[in-house]
Amino acid sequence: MNFQLSQRIPKDNFYRRLKGILDFHFLYKMAEPYYGKEGQKSIDPVVFFKSMLVSYLENILYDRKLIDFVSMRLDILYFLNY
Repeated sequence: MNFQLSQRIPKDNFYRRLKGILDFHFLYKMAEPYYGKEGQKSIDPVVFFKSMLVSYLENILYDRKLIDFVSMRLDILYFLNY
């Protein structure tokens, strides 16, 4: 049996609809000059921006609280492409 997150998220879910509407791929080009080529890999700029959007929409003020919140919500993990 295969598990697919996309099949577990209802079609009318807010974050699923938001993912279908918004395209953040332009952020890769904008953030490119600020990302280093050496050392540990940085967080994906699209994931970072989407996380900040979730933080705003869910009124979460602290990073650790946001990480805990996101890890428990399949719809938001789907929105972040995880």
